[in-house]
Amino acid sequence: MTQIYETLVLLDNDVVRADWKKAKAIVTDTITKYDGTLHSCRRWDEKRLAYPINRKNRATYYIAYFEMPGDKMPGFRRDFELNERVLRYLVVCADEVSEEEKKLAAEEDGTEYTVPEPPEDDALEITEEEAAEDLSDDIDVEVPAEAGALDSGR
Repeated sequence: MTQIYETLVLLDNDVVRADWKKAKAIVTDTITKYDGTLHSCRRWDEKRLAYPINRKNRATYYIAYFEMPGDKMPGFRRDFELNERVLRYLVVCADEVSEEEKKLAAEEDGTEYTVPEPPEDDALEITEEEAAEDLSDDIDVEVPAEAGALDSGR
């Protein structure tokens, strides 16, 4: 039995800047790979993230509606989890695909559609020292003087 799903996918802006149709194909190809029937898929927006993800401050959101057998969902989700270009994703069940959503997706598929130019990438720049600190397993904990004094009496 198939179910209608809605998914929102945050894609790395580097992929979108290179070719927005290839970025869209990341979502659509994953749906068809797992025997899904695509109802609509479109670029929703490009936004600043609330917090950095993989040292990125911005991402492009794609929204898609599709039908897929429930037993295919674990593999579908796993593909998104393993794809480095997918920063985050959310999949929920939907009752139906609205006519407005179908219309917006059809407009994007038209020949006259142009993707707005995204703002300059504001990826976080880190030094080699900061990268090394991120990889270190050492945890520095400051112990108050009172705690040290209590501990030495053992």
